[in-house]
Amino acid sequence: MTKVPTTRPTETDNFRISVTEAEQLIAKNLPAAPTATVSLAEANQHILREAISAERDQPPFHRATMDGIAIAASEAQTDETTRFSVAGIQAAGQAAATLPPDCCIEVMTGAVMPSGANTVIPIERIAVTNGIAEIEPGYAFKPGQFVHRRGSDHHQGDPLLSAGIRIGPPEMAVLAAAGKASVQVSVTPKVAVISTGDELVDVGLPISDSQIRSSNDRAIAAALQQAGANDVSRYSYKDDPEQLRNGLRQLLATNDILVLSGGVSMGKYDYLPQVLAELGIRVIFHKITQRPGLPMWFGMSTDNQPVFALPGNPVSALVCLTRYVLPAIQQSLQASSNSTHEQVALAQPLNFDAELSWFVPVTLGYAADGRTLATPRLTNTSGDFCALSGTVGFIELPRETNDFPAGYVARLFRW
Repeated sequence: MTKVPTTRPTETDNFRISVTEAEQLIAKNLPAAPTATVSLAEANQHILREAISAERDQPPFHRATMDGIAIAASEAQTDETTRFSVAGIQAAGQAAATLPPDCCIEVMTGAVMPSGANTVIPIERIAVTNGIAEIEPGYAFKPGQFVHRRGSDHHQGDPLLSAGIRIGPPEMAVLAAAGKASVQVSVTPKVAVISTGDELVDVGLPISDSQIRSSNDRAIAAALQQAGANDVSRYSYKDDPEQLRNGLRQLLATNDILVLSGGVSMGKYDYLPQVLAELGIRVIFHKITQRPGLPMWFGMSTDNQPVFALPGNPVSALVCLTRYVLPAIQQSLQASSNSTHEQVALAQPLNFDAELSWFVPVTLGYAADGRTLATPRLTNTSGDFCALSGTVGFIELPRETNDFPAGYVARLFRW
């Protein structure tokens, strides 16, 4: 196929915005995800969209926390109160038995405390002979020991979970304990990941000396899935306006979000901005004063679908995805925002002689005083994605400063 150059806009036709402005514009334009009711079995890793309250007191009864015997203890114990007739056994799940005077009842961990009993003596501290339980000599005990009192965790109606939290193992336990057979959650978006470029060849296919393996789509899809987007599909298109136009039109009809990489810079064959405009996608911004990832593009379709067009260089694509796209999806899902962003200190000084925000990949370590230290892992170019292996993410260094001494505190973004 012969490529036909298209008329490209000049640099003055575009505008550059700051990192903060880009973040704000995305937040302003992004629609909220719809809500759905799912079974508890389907709720894991979804964003909760309802507040959850306690179904009952927790625990719902005075609960034994050790195997042993349940007794009625007073503050002052005498030698005569160390021997008890065993009046029965209280297993977990059984209704509370009544403790007769001067007796004990054997109890299992998790069982309801017998009525009239207030203390558990562990089984390791007693000997039972001919129906008599005797506490070992010298063992000191007090009323209320090894008893998990009713309502001591929370009371019926107390708030347990807030809307916006991601449901994980602890939350699944809370939902089950609250009796929630179904729950309201955010509907996760259907996301299409599109790589563009004649030079890209997927794994497992023959490749020439002038081509490269397609890696952006794999990295982007993995990051999206890790962030909770369950329905992610990958596509690849050539640098052909007609193929791009037809393909993107179809994907807009079947997906909630489009994430593209490549074809958004100023080259003669960077057709994406033109094709997106022809499809009626309104550009919100194109280019951010940052390195890497300056050419990033963001727009909204006529059906209010976000379209993110990331630079083609792998480091730039992954940085832009992590800095803008993943937080945007969390916002759309109505996930609770983290008001205190993770901060780390530079392990060594850095200098950056450009009026751009600088995103620097880092590994993490720890100082003797417990501070988290970020050691830069500088890439050779924005195509040097292999250098990212082993890094935890990147730090953001502001454009207003060029010199960053060791100990400088910066915000960390994890991959």
